[in-house]
Amino acid sequence: MDIIQGNQHASPEEFYNSLKEKLEGHHDFPEDYLFKFIIPTDKSKLTEIYKVFDGIKFTLGNRESKNGKYTACNINAFVLDADQVVTIYKEVAKIEGVILL
Repeated sequence: MDIIQGNQHASPEEFYNSLKEKLEGHHDFPEDYLFKFIIPTDKSKLTEIYKVFDGIKFTLGNRESKNGKYTACNINAFVLDADQVVTIYKEVAKIEGVILL
């Protein structure tokens, strides 16, 4: 996986470390955190994402694109700390076709 951070290429490890620092600087954990994903419209992809949030209190909102090809998935989950947010993003990133926002 290649992640572009600003104008520089960053390794996934560098990206997630940077994300953790930003989360800790801008959030007061524990709190509700809004995760946003775009996925191909496919119920099995939604199920895979929901499995990542198993055991976590969350609410969700899904909206299909105009042509029905993609679905925007917003999940508002109660998380304990920045590490938990990063772990969730890492797990969802393993699902093929999912775009993390």
